[in-house]
Amino acid sequence: MIHVFRSVAELAQIPGPLALAIGVFDGVHLGHRAVIERARADAERFGGTAVTVTFDPHPLRVLRPASAPRLLTSTAHKLQLIRALGVRHLLVLPFDPTFAATPPEHFIRALAAAARPLREICVGYEWSFGKDRAGNLALLDLLGNELGFEEVGVPAVVVAGQVVSSTLIRRAVESGDFATAAGYLGRDYTVLGTVIKGAQLGRTLGFPTANLSAHNEQFPPNGVYAVEALYQRKLLRGVANIGVRPTLQNASGERVFEVHLFDLSADLYGADLEITFRQYLRPEMKFRDLDALRAQIAVDAAEARRCFAG
Repeated sequence: MIHVFRSVAELAQIPGPLALAIGVFDGVHLGHRAVIERARADAERFGGTAVTVTFDPHPLRVLRPASAPRLLTSTAHKLQLIRALGVRHLLVLPFDPTFAATPPEHFIRALAAAARPLREICVGYEWSFGKDRAGNLALLDLLGNELGFEEVGVPAVVVAGQVVSSTLIRRAVESGDFATAAGYLGRDYTVLGTVIKGAQLGRTLGFPTANLSAHNEQFPPNGVYAVEALYQRKLLRGVANIGVRPTLQNASGERVFEVHLFDLSADLYGADLEITFRQYLRPEMKFRDLDALRAQIAVDAAEARRCFAG
């Protein structure tokens, strides 16, 4: 069971000494996992408790919303992935303008004052934090000497000569290079979404679809994919379309994510699905009419089934 806390003061409820792994952790990639695992290993070594500390929303959504990156993982998805690493204590701090204006030394002193006691802070080797990003490893070292905790700057993780970063993963996903993304993530790239009610056109075509409101925002290129969906710990297979549905009226031009799952009749409205893209099948196309669209969906579904059979 994971314990999720929402304020620094709640650290006092966790048995110390504490090892804190702090970061935004968008994507929970191999570099993030190295920070989290280091805190866990050190806490076990000195008989304490590891706590993963992250922020909601992504800080750039507050600091520079116009240039904020597309997320690899929403907070809900990020918590799910961190939980899968065996983390049992998670502190999710609301990131707002007031928090953004907090001097970094005030933030660290608050952590040290709340913990019973604070033994270690683990961060990525280049992590910076606090007002004007003035917090860094040098400040952590200085405050650690004063307040009695150790600072650990976890080295970068390098894969195929590249330092793993959320930026590189976003680029890989955006280009449809799932293999590269998986190499940096240490897992398959997935999208977590909630099934919402759509126009139900798929039912009339004989291929009912689940329309997903995606929690994360970095989609692969528009097109049709063979996919797997994790639903209530069950692995389902199907075919998905990402795009603007050019055959249908879509005045807004908004990208739609819809999934047809094979051999499933359950009502999925409100359910969360975690989608893995297994194979790109074709680009999105405009068809002359709904009969042509129906025929192509049948071809897509058959091709997806062959992918999984193979």
